Amino acid sequence: MTQDLAEARHVKREDYVSCTVAFIDCKKPGSHLKENYSIIGPGVTSSDDQVINLPEAHGFNIGAAAMPNGITNNLHIHFTAEVFIVQAGEWTFRWGSNGENEIKGTAGDIVSVPTWIFRGFTNTGPDDGWLFTILGGDNTGGVIFHPEIIREAADYGLYISSDNRLIDTSRGDAVPDESGRIPPMPDEDVAALREVGRDEMMSRIVAKNARDFKPGFIDSGLPGRGAELAPVIGHGITQNREHAAPITNPHGFSAEWLRLPAGGTVGPFTLDEKMVLMGHEGRMCIEYVDGGGATVEVNAWDTYSVPASRQIQITALDDVTVEALLVVTGDHRKRPAFKAEVIAEALDAGQGLDAGGFVAKASLLPTYGRAS
Repeated sequence: MTQDLAEARHVKREDYVSCTVAFIDCKKPGSHLKENYSIIGPGVTSSDDQVINLPEAHGFNIGAAAMPNGITNNLHIHFTAEVFIVQAGEWTFRWGSNGENEIKGTAGDIVSVPTWIFRGFTNTGPDDGWLFTILGGDNTGGVIFHPEIIREAADYGLYISSDNRLIDTSRGDAVPDESGRIPPMPDEDVAALREVGRDEMMSRIVAKNARDFKPGFIDSGLPGRGAELAPVIGHGITQNREHAAPITNPHGFSAEWLRLPAGGTVGPFTLDEKMVLMGHEGRMCIEYVDGGGATVEVNAWDTYSVPASRQIQITALDDVTVEALLVVTGDHRKRPAFKAEVIAEALDAGQGLDAGGFVAKASLLPTYGRAS
């Protein structure tokens, strides 16, 4: 991994490029100040003007929404997983055929909304707010906006073509005939959508104060290490057999919080899958341990993509704790492979990996010949 290749996978906060005409509600009063970001993959944007920082396929999309106080993203349906990570601000998330249900979210909270239900959100905090988003799949299929939004958008000369392109007559776009644009969803189909109760939705929220941080890796107990993980969605990369993700239905990716103490390190290790680190707090260094000497410093709010099968080491910089969300492609359990020297050091400290790949007391692990 050369330095240039390593840096090309780093999307810094200042590299994010907003689009204010990403969706059909972009001219609706109260929604006109939305900013949409496509950081990894196109997401669900309908605009040809959307800038995509890293278009490479990952099996999921990373995006963001920035909105000032009082601005709303209107009711819409997704066909693949949609996960919100509250980076800043206070938010009200709505769901239901008419957005009749509400929950609140603040910085550090994560919300996973079921597919095929209407959802929307409003920045109800006093300041500008920022949401990171994860969308399942490389092709998300676009979105379906609530029929009332589609009808109102036509008053502003806005339509969505059948290939998910925003048509804006004010800039000279021709209105497609009915067969070439997405019509409002029929009322009977809206009424037939699955109802999601409050208890079910609350089970899909991992609040900041509910994160279950535990030592995450074979090297967590070694001097100068100390990495902890808190699972959020699916089978992640934890090596702690006591970990259990609170959100278990398939998303096409896993998500878990990584926490490193000031100066702490994890690795070197390799994953067979692509992994994205979304910086939440603090600053970390990602070092490629393959002889190339490439290193990248990732700040809070930055996004960094680690290619599959690359050996890396992560170190917390400065005198603060680092928190980042790890997103890894696939619903299966992932198994980090630590460098032999790290495994040997852990064994000297009395820790090993059992046949399931979980950390265990080394003296309890069998060494008989049939165990291969």
